Amino acid sequence: MKGTTIALDHVGGREAAARVIDGQLDDFLIDSDAPRPGAIYRAIADRPVKGQGGMFLRTPDGSAFLRQVRGLKSGESLLVQVTGYAEPGKALPVTNRLLFKSRYAIVTPGAPGINVSRSIRDDALRDAALLAAHEALSDAPLPEGAGLILRSSCADADPDDISADVTEMSRLAAHVLADAGEGPELLVEGDGPHALAWREWTGLADLDTGEGSFERHGVDEALDELRSARVSLPGGFSMIVEPTSALVAIDINTGGVTSPAAGLKANLAAMRDIPRQLRLRGLGGQIIIDPAPCAKKDRKQIEGLLRAGLKKEPTETILAGWTTLGLMELQRKRDRLPIKGLL
Repeated sequence: MKGTTIALDHVGGREAAARVIDGQLDDFLIDSDAPRPGAIYRAIADRPVKGQGGMFLRTPDGSAFLRQVRGLKSGESLLVQVTGYAEPGKALPVTNRLLFKSRYAIVTPGAPGINVSRSIRDDALRDAALLAAHEALSDAPLPEGAGLILRSSCADADPDDISADVTEMSRLAAHVLADAGEGPELLVEGDGPHALAWREWTGLADLDTGEGSFERHGVDEALDELRSARVSLPGGFSMIVEPTSALVAIDINTGGVTSPAAGLKANLAAMRDIPRQLRLRGLGGQIIIDPAPCAKKDRKQIEGLLRAGLKKEPTETILAGWTTLGLMELQRKRDRLPIKGLL
């Protein structure tokens, strides 16, 4: 089946969203009981961490950790935003640099100015987006010292939709920044899977929100495959994607293929699919890849293919390089929870 379909449904009572491209599951979001990234709290400074320049904070959902704090004293209140999911037994990662993000606009407190995404190169489209934003801001001005970013999705958007989005985000930012309450409190809930799908999956797509949409588009079958550590690759190759308590291990295998070029072909097939597998499985942190045996001269081609795939990822992923044992090292931000525990 050609084209892109976005299906909104539920799995085990949890809200979920799936993006299927040309019949293959490309991305998947599922809700959890943990605080969502993007949530904004009024937090209370608890105690500093000597030597790290950070501060533990109290929130209604437990302890949070804020890095690079200066001048903050215990007992003071401040606004913070969740940046990712906490590792087991650790505090929530938060920042005091808030962002109010929606489908077309991002309000940036502390960073004044109105900017348009560089991916919109057509002057007419840029001008139309700016005009829509200025019309919205005439009724709902930005908070003092705040700025606005018009996202790449504005290129294909109706000016009225852009204006409505800018108005909503500007008013939300003004309301939150004017907060004068006391004690730990959740001020803005992070977006759930359905809202995130609307916000981030902005390309042309068919939308299916009816009950049973996952079954109709093969999502249920793809989720069954994600429950297994083994991933089948084209050409008869495979890889094992296995998260441990310390890292994620990926082992690439040639299977029964014994040709001289089998190692290189297996590695290339794996590099094409690794970004998608990490995205679908919600894996982050330290990632170690054990490639199939191949010549050292092939490493540049293997690394280049993986880098090209990672550049398209919305999640920050750093390819550190090769170890002396011939393993590849990645570092990936934990902005999702491992899917295995949620299905």
